[in-house]
Amino acid sequence: MTNDKSDNWLEIGKIVAPQGLSGELRVYPVSDFPERFEVPGKRWLLCSGDTEPQPIELLTGRYISNKNLYVIKLAGVENCDRAEALRGCKLMVPASDRPQLGEDEYHVLDLIGLEVFMQASGELVGTVVDIIPAGNDLLEVKLHQSFATDKGQMTKDKGQMTNDKKQKTVLIPFVQAIAPVVDLKSNRIEITPPPGLLEINN
Repeated sequence: MTNDKSDNWLEIGKIVAPQGLSGELRVYPVSDFPERFEVPGKRWLLCSGDTEPQPIELLTGRYISNKNLYVIKLAGVENCDRAEALRGCKLMVPASDRPQLGEDEYHVLDLIGLEVFMQASGELVGTVVDIIPAGNDLLEVKLHQSFATDKGQMTKDKGQMTNDKKQKTVLIPFVQAIAPVVDLKSNRIEITPPPGLLEINN
C-alpha cells in the first residue's frame, strides 16, 4: 500500500441534491454495485474542505432507474437543510471493501485512464475518459491527437466550422467482441472495432 490517502478510499457516488423534505439525498452512482447504496451499514462522506472521509450510517436506499440515481437516507440527516449542506459531498468506502469480481468484470474506476490501442496495428487510439452505463457499458474514449488528425477530420460540417482544437471523443461498446483485451497491469485496452465505428461519432 502506498501512503497516498486517496488510494485507501473508493468513491462510490456523489450527492447531487436533497430529495423531498425529510432529509433524503439523491446520489449519482459511480459504482456498479447496487448494494453500496441499498444495504444499510457504514459508509463514509468526503465533503469539500475535509481531508479525511467521515463515517456515516446508511439507513435505506433505493434506485430510481429512469434517472440513474439512488435516493438514500443517512442517519442524522433529518431535514432538507441538513441534506442541502451535503450537496456535492462524495460517498466513499475503504478500497479494501471491493466486492469480488468475476473474471470478465472490472471496476469502472479501473478503466478510466487506460490507453486504447487497435489490436491489429498497435496504433494508439486514445484514452478512456468515462464509462457510460447503458445496456452494454460504453467506453468514452478521447481520441489521441495523431489518431484524430489521421482520419482527415472535416473542418466544415453542415456549414458550421468545427473547432479542431477540441479533442474528439468516440463511444466504444465495452463488449468482448470489440474490446477483447483489457490489461490493467499494462494500462491498456486493445480493440477490434468494426469498420466505421470510430468515425460514427464525429
